[in-house]
Amino acid sequence: MPSQPSVAQLQQPAEVKDALALQQQHYDCTPCRLMGSAVFTGMGIYSYASGMRQLRERNVEIMRSGSRFGLGARKGAIYVLSGSLVGLGVYRLTN
Repeated sequence: MPSQPSVAQLQQPAEVKDALALQQQHYDCTPCRLMGSAVFTGMGIYSYASGMRQLRERNVEIMRSGSRFGLGARKGAIYVLSGSLVGLGVYRLTN
């Protein structure tokens, strides 16, 4: 069983080299990045396609309802949501 470090050893700051080496060991792999990026991008594309399809199908209902959130606000929300998800996919791939 290895000996326990002393209090003096624990109070010393870690060397930058050692901290970076430890961080590099736990860095995620390329297949993980690709899969995560594909999932986020796919969710963004799907949310855009399904959201716009539903708006086209319910266009008349929305216009008749008199809601203060018309088609423009709903389309904007779909654009923001899908764009954010695609952006997360790109971020996941590059960082």
